[in-house]
Amino acid sequence: MFRNNYDNDSVTFSPQGRIFQVEYAAEAVKQGSVVVGIASKTHAVLVAIKRNAEELSSYQKKLFPIDEHTGIAIAGLTSDARVLSNFMKQQCLGHRLTYGRNMPIRNLVEQIGSKAQNNTQHYGKRPYGVGLLIAGVDNTGPHLFEFQPSGMTEEMQAFAIGARSQMARTYLERHLDAFQDSSREELITHGLRALKESLVQDRELTVDNTSVGVVGFIKEGEASYKVDPFKVYDGQEVSVFLEKVSDSAEGGAAPAAGGEAEGEGMEVDS
Repeated sequence: MFRNNYDNDSVTFSPQGRIFQVEYAAEAVKQGSVVVGIASKTHAVLVAIKRNAEELSSYQKKLFPIDEHTGIAIAGLTSDARVLSNFMKQQCLGHRLTYGRNMPIRNLVEQIGSKAQNNTQHYGKRPYGVGLLIAGVDNTGPHLFEFQPSGMTEEMQAFAIGARSQMARTYLERHLDAFQDSSREELITHGLRALKESLVQDRELTVDNTSVGVVGFIKEGEASYKVDPFKVYDGQEVSVFLEKVSDSAEGGAAPAAGGEAEGEGMEVDS
């Protein structure tokens, strides 16, 4: 980990132009369990694998509602995610009190991007060790954004972050053309299939370790819309979605990919 004293803080560049503290924060995201997000013309979906630190502990939450029109999925340090989620809730509430309407998703994402990037400019602060997928709707439709510890944000049609997320992204790339016109149920099914691709051979999606979050958008006129509020499905509520994935697998869908085990070296989002 020693980088000739260039990794002691987040405000010192190495001679190669790198900030090692930001890179270490990105590694914390890679240690977290995988989360997948997909957006269509009418809905945005987040699905996640939950971990438990040990057999006696409960599964930690991976999906957090922010406002009625948006929610997040996390990969990395849960404590840092709570700080950012509370900040996002305050921004949404302040915007609603000031303007009487939901905060545009892009504005919200830019706020947390600036907050995170500010930590790389001041000595004594550190980057947030968490990556986010932000799903939401506004008057322009559904949106999915990725947030990185460096403060960089980018809009996506479909994406996955966390351990072994490359396998989930490969699935998403193969089916990218189908997402825009997919229904709510089809989006959830695609998300769970992508999640399944990232699992090791001896693990399965269950009602205990799987979470699903959905937010929708219904156009009511040229400039008006109705929000299908962000809802998180946990426990037995997920079973109906898992049955559809299981049925499609029996019908000939690609089996879950095997390979090396997930990185468990750092106790992150569990």
